[in-house]
Amino acid sequence: MRELLRFPTVREALLYEKLSDDKVRCGLCERRCLISLNEKGFCKTRVNIEGKLYTLVYGDLSALESRPIEVKPFFHYWPGSTALTFSTWSCNFDCIWCQNHHLSKTKPDPASSSYYPPEKIVETALHGNDDGLCVSFQEPTILTDWVAPVFEMSREKGLYCCYVSNGYMTLEALRLLRESGMDGLKIDVKGDAETYKKYCGGADVEKVWRNTREAKNMGLHVEIVNLVVTDVNDDAECLRWVIEKHLKEVGPETPLHFTRYYPAYKFYNPPTRVETLETAYEMAKKAGVSYPYLGNVRGHGYENTYCPNCGEPLIKRLGYTIAHYNITDSKKCPKCGQHIPITGRRVRKRRISLF
Repeated sequence: MRELLRFPTVREALLYEKLSDDKVRCGLCERRCLISLNEKGFCKTRVNIEGKLYTLVYGDLSALESRPIEVKPFFHYWPGSTALTFSTWSCNFDCIWCQNHHLSKTKPDPASSSYYPPEKIVETALHGNDDGLCVSFQEPTILTDWVAPVFEMSREKGLYCCYVSNGYMTLEALRLLRESGMDGLKIDVKGDAETYKKYCGGADVEKVWRNTREAKNMGLHVEIVNLVVTDVNDDAECLRWVIEKHLKEVGPETPLHFTRYYPAYKFYNPPTRVETLETAYEMAKKAGVSYPYLGNVRGHGYENTYCPNCGEPLIKRLGYTIAHYNITDSKKCPKCGQHIPITGRRVRKRRISLF
């Protein structure tokens, strides 16, 4: 294992505890893996070398692309902007319907990696006229050791910084990210406890909800996504549970997206029925969620933003493009004056008109 130390993508981890000469406990995600000498944790990206924990993916990027922020989806965070989006390899979950399995199911190989210095990513975003950075595609928590200095540099340059995550990081990791400059967090809630036990490698859903609550308390912009999977978490009881937890942990003004599933990786159940998503939206609205949305249903009226007070259409979307924006500069509904929670300014560069 010692030979791995010659590669630039192998660096000592930031968050771990040394328990003995040959055992360490990882402090990055809530699996908190106990890792023996020359062994790796659940995610296969962190290894015990001579009694110290090392990340194998420091600056090892699997994808790099400028993308609309609405793709994430973030609907109340820097609307109309683009984020330089990047990822690494592997994951701390094991979802059998993973949409990015070509990244999340691939183990890192330092010998064939391409190292990106933190300053190169910031320069790329600025050169490409992006408004921020987003770590996405596979689970970004795994890349945190490298992202921390990247976000620090980005904050100094006026770029926003966000994660698209399963929300299973430790509180220590969440605090580190916040201190480094992260100001946006989209968390995927997979379903109820049974869903996590059966389909996500036995993860604890309460840790995910704890992080949603703590992220809000830290002042981060938070949005929640529930991928509604056919015959897994699409029943009324599970949907109701997600909605009730959402209201309890992050409140009515936090956006809640119900996203359509399509068969992928090792799971072949039919795509989610649009009627099921519509039912989830209406359940959320009735329960008191101010900003429910549908996702992966292009052109549906429920992907738009409406004033929760008077029903006025405020943001009309066509896929990932803002077609019409009707919120005042003071972030209010122009009809009734209701405050609309939008983080960051609106960016107009991708605006089109459908009228």
